[in-house]
Amino acid sequence: MKKILITGGAGFIGSHLTEYLLKQGHQAVVVDNFFTGSRDNLAHLINNSNLEIIEHNIIENNIEEKINFSKVKIDEIYNLACPASPVAYQKTPVETVKANVIGMINMLELAKKLGAKILQASTSEIYGDPVEHPQRENYWGNVNCTGPRACYDEGKRCAETLCFDYYREYQVQVKVVRIFNTYGPRMTPDDGRVVSNFIVQALNNKDLTIYGDGKQTRSFQYVDDLVLGMVKMMESNGLTGPINLGNPDEFTIKELAEKIVQMVGKNNKIVYKDLPIDDPTRRRPDISLAKKELAWEPKIKLEEGLKKTVEYFKTVKY
Repeated sequence: MKKILITGGAGFIGSHLTEYLLKQGHQAVVVDNFFTGSRDNLAHLINNSNLEIIEHNIIENNIEEKINFSKVKIDEIYNLACPASPVAYQKTPVETVKANVIGMINMLELAKKLGAKILQASTSEIYGDPVEHPQRENYWGNVNCTGPRACYDEGKRCAETLCFDYYREYQVQVKVVRIFNTYGPRMTPDDGRVVSNFIVQALNNKDLTIYGDGKQTRSFQYVDDLVLGMVKMMESNGLTGPINLGNPDEFTIKELAEKIVQMVGKNNKIVYKDLPIDDPTRRRPDISLAKKELAWEPKIKLEEGLKKTVEYFKTVKY
């Protein structure tokens, strides 16, 4: 049994990771300020004696006032604490940068003090609007550092910088994964992500809104695949990354909309609006490194994952 700290553990991905770790018999300490995360995501786990939930913002440097680390031996830290949807991070851009920089420093300092391994949940957004396709880990990206998405894109890039500086200067055991578009149950209905947007619109007999001409592409991975990849990365020996975790199956946004309309079984129309500033036109991971180093690749096909996600949203009140 390991004692594992998960920041952002009440979020969409964080709650699935927490659930997986508890099922493996580990103890989980979830740290979340509930800005985008929700206690509801952990409600089915609340009676698990191996789960502890701490309300805390990692930007604040006082986590030791809430957790007595002299009595609680933390073996691993998963850092997922950051708004990850455009709606959330563009609403609070300064707070987002702080989470990625100050919060990252605080978590790295904690890992350094405790001698714990730390995994940083980075993002495919560090590649920006890529001119290389598919994206490999050695691609430096094409990011607008002054645009409305920069708080997240550049924030995550700086967080990676900090991880590797702490690794080189202080020998902190860091592990960086770059997460590509992920979907599944517990997504927030109004978070602005394309899968949840389309499903909610379809279920409510509304037009499906595509921004741009619909020819831009994404690669969608189901959350269970991602969680397994993150755990494999944490358990790897001497591997720092960065490593892409995503599904290399590439679809246009129009194809995604059509699949969801067909799946929901309603006669929704598809309407088109202007593409947001700096929205990437193509996104697909090269996962050769994950296959080689982690023996990991996604198993759940888009149709299977979408069915599970649609069924979830049918039960959600919004």
